Amino acid sequence: MGATSSAVHIGFFSTFVFFFYLILTGLGVYCLVLFIRLAHRGIRALDLYIEEKTKSRL
Repeated sequence: MGATSSAVHIGFFSTFVFFFYLILTGLGVYCLVLFIRLAHRGIRALDLYIEEKTKSRL
């Protein structure tokens, strides 16, 4: 009875770790997408700033 009980606990633990890993992977992908969107906005803002500064010199 003791061996079966520990095997069940190990099975639940490995399932928990697998779902935790999936959640962390999903959060990592989500953060990567947010960072790419932020970088894209920053590049666009920098382009507008440079364009505005070069037009004011002319």
